[in-house]
Amino acid sequence: MSDGTILRWSDYRAMPWRNGGGTTREVASGTIPDPAPAPGSAPAPDFASATREPATGEPATRESAARSSGSPASGADAFDWRISVADVAEGGPFSAFPGIDRVITLVEGSGMVLTVDDAPPRTVEPLTPFAFPGDARTGCSLEAGPVRDMNVMTRRGRASARVRLLRVGDGGTELSGGAGEIVLALAVTEGVTVGEGDTAFPLGRLDCARATPRLSLRGAGTVAEIRISPAR
Repeated sequence: MSDGTILRWSDYRAMPWRNGGGTTREVASGTIPDPAPAPGSAPAPDFASATREPATGEPATRESAARSSGSPASGADAFDWRISVADVAEGGPFSAFPGIDRVITLVEGSGMVLTVDDAPPRTVEPLTPFAFPGDARTGCSLEAGPVRDMNVMTRRGRASARVRLLRVGDGGTELSGGAGEIVLALAVTEGVTVGEGDTAFPLGRLDCARATPRLSLRGAGTVAEIRISPAR
């Protein structure tokens, strides 16, 4: 494992929201390869290469060229999965992302309350992933000041995401993915390293490492395990 497989907080590009209500930093994004064509059929378009599109903020409204029937999106929407970290300075409506599913995890602060469509308001507890449709009408209020959250987006029909918090302690933690699965670990505390011995690299808070195809975590701390799976 080399440090080149670690994404550093200091390298994430910060993009202010158009309404001035916060800032988003993109951690990573990519696309899911289409299935191989049947023998004798025309080749499918290649969407396999990873993308690093500019981050788009919350809650400035924008239109999303959602991928439909497997056709590719373009520009800033050309991703099937995307991980970002947002600094939320004030409440307000979230942007609509048609065709996108979201998982938000509060990594700093508390008191974020989300109202999704007509459901009762939901307090997003710290380090507790909360999933909701990106195209739902979603409002946000902050009851205890600014917060920071990790946001995982996946394009419906192309990919899905699972997020859970893992405590790394004695004996370490080994992560690996199944066929076609993308596995990443984002450190939400200090104290975690990737690899062992002379090949160990420390993860700073909110640094992210990707399993290629395995990931050995050591030390003492907490990470968010993010698993991106192709749609079945």
